[in-house]
Amino acid sequence: MAEYDRVVRGGTVVTGTDSMRADIGIRAGRIAAIGESLSGTDVVDAGGLLVLPGGVDTHCHIEQLRDGGDADEESFETGSRSCLAGGTTSVVTFSNQFKGRDILTPLADYRRRAARGAMVDYGFHQIITDPTDAVVHEQIPQIVAEGIRSLKVFLTYDPLHLDDRQYLRVLAAARRTGALVTVHCENYEAIRWRTEALLADGRTAPKYHAWSRPPVIEREATHRAIALAELVDQPIQIFHVSCEEVAEEVARAQARGVKVWAETCPQYFVLTAADMDRPGFEGAKFMCSPAPRDTAEHARMWEVIRRGTLDVVSSDHSGWNFEGPRGKRVNGAEASFRDIPNGVPGLAARLPLMFSEGVAAGRIDVNHFVRLVATNPAKLFGLHPRKGSIAIGADADLVLWDPAKQVTLTNALMQQAIDYTPYEGRTVTGWPVATLLRGQVVMRDGRVQAEPGSGQFLARGPYGMIRPRGVLPDGFDAARSA
Repeated sequence: MAEYDRVVRGGTVVTGTDSMRADIGIRAGRIAAIGESLSGTDVVDAGGLLVLPGGVDTHCHIEQLRDGGDADEESFETGSRSCLAGGTTSVVTFSNQFKGRDILTPLADYRRRAARGAMVDYGFHQIITDPTDAVVHEQIPQIVAEGIRSLKVFLTYDPLHLDDRQYLRVLAAARRTGALVTVHCENYEAIRWRTEALLADGRTAPKYHAWSRPPVIEREATHRAIALAELVDQPIQIFHVSCEEVAEEVARAQARGVKVWAETCPQYFVLTAADMDRPGFEGAKFMCSPAPRDTAEHARMWEVIRRGTLDVVSSDHSGWNFEGPRGKRVNGAEASFRDIPNGVPGLAARLPLMFSEGVAAGRIDVNHFVRLVATNPAKLFGLHPRKGSIAIGADADLVLWDPAKQVTLTNALMQQAIDYTPYEGRTVTGWPVATLLRGQVVMRDGRVQAEPGSGQFLARGPYGMIRPRGVLPDGFDAARSA
């Protein structure tokens, strides 16, 4: 009689700390055994392959609601398909707030959309754009109690940005409720000032997007975001760090003991500002914020990764079609860089790019890769030990990975709704052969075989990693009444 429902046999099991030849026994969707010569009702042959934990992408915009009742073109169904094709099994996406309105109404809509379409397991960040008394004192505590334990704030962008006082209100609300705050760090007024000067000088092409927001603008906002979080004693994560000088701000705070973490994204290792300087409108395909920097920055970013200052790699998938009236051309093909939507797609490309540029290129080892794309994000966002590792009792979210397979990336391979990939034609070494979610084979040889709605909501309870330090200026806790 078979001891397990399914056995993944003959692979090299890789965690964030160890690699070993072992079989994995799965029972009721969870890892029940790691050992030798396990027997199961169904056997998945992993001979010659690495067996990795399913990727955890904690920063991706999927079917995000837009003002007026519309939503992003990347739906939960198509976004899930892209995730599974690329080896990602869990995501944390964004529920929006529209200024002047509550957070509960769009969240209810967003949850219905996810329940209907998701084929990966999912959690939510709640974007806060208008921290009114009702939002801060009533609605944030409610959603945190329901398992949405992270808040997202923007220090730039119309109509999303918060000023310093509003940001402090969100930090205080998070501290009272036990949530993590994630921050998009760029200086709103500095970008506006520089953009106006560029446009007045006739510099309107996509390449000037990078000119409008040089590293100093990201660095200043990162310093300020950390300083205000330190004032409140509220843990934060800095989103999508693009360059070493910004990471240095994080490292200095970490050296003081501040609870601040930082992520980065594949685009900051393979794209550059020069990609936006392509003929016509083509450069719009590579526009994201913060902007990609230069080639020399790639090596510096790898060094920051090796030092551990940046310990999470997300996709920041923000899909806007290149063609059609709703995407990058929403304001016309002659729009200035100011009026072209920011964001690049990357759900399926995240793991292959980082494995190829990191492990295959000899910059990091495979255990460090697993920490960056699975274990660390799961820990930081309260999903571990259920997600992000291969261990007894964890969900059997696994990726069978061919470390030697070379693939030339195309948009068809991304299996996304978005009509282009900025990585078109790039060859990577290392590719997912199969993906398992809670023990079920949901992708094999590029064919996704999951059903819409099969993903599960990941409610996140309290966890120690994001507990405040208890270090306050003068010992005074202003957050109690803010």
